[in-house]
Amino acid sequence: MARKDKHVSETPATQMLRRAGVAFSEHPYDYVDHGGTAESARQLGLPEHAVVKTLVMQDDKAQPLIVLMHGDRQVSTKALAREIGVKSVEPCTPEVAQRHSGYLVGGTSPFGTKKAMRVFVAASVLELPRIFINGGRRGFLVGIDPSVLVPLLQARPVHCALAP
Repeated sequence: MARKDKHVSETPATQMLRRAGVAFSEHPYDYVDHGGTAESARQLGLPEHAVVKTLVMQDDKAQPLIVLMHGDRQVSTKALAREIGVKSVEPCTPEVAQRHSGYLVGGTSPFGTKKAMRVFVAASVLELPRIFINGGRRGFLVGIDPSVLVPLLQARPVHCALAP
């Protein structure tokens, strides 16, 4: 099914990217519940490894944090906790994630979140030439140079990706 609306209206994420002068491409697709990065990669003809998911998690003190991970990888919460110096890390419930980020689950972007959160990025994501990450709405990815993640989000590279 072809999309009629090739341009997606502004989101807090695209507003933040524009304010920061970050060049990005827009990639709308037909959102599918529980389709995840496999579905967006399939529809857009992208390698799932280059589609980066934004995961809202919390540490043992219920402090929220964001983890940016390859679409085809899982987060080792044990490795992440060890690396960031906390006892444990776990995913937030969808309701808590939405409250922290201001975005609906499935449309969570690390840019323009409602609450400032620590951001951690799988170090291997930074090695890719280009990534595709949620633009702040379900069914909408933006293509960016991953090198902007560290200065723009103060993202800290971590080694917590589980092999497929």
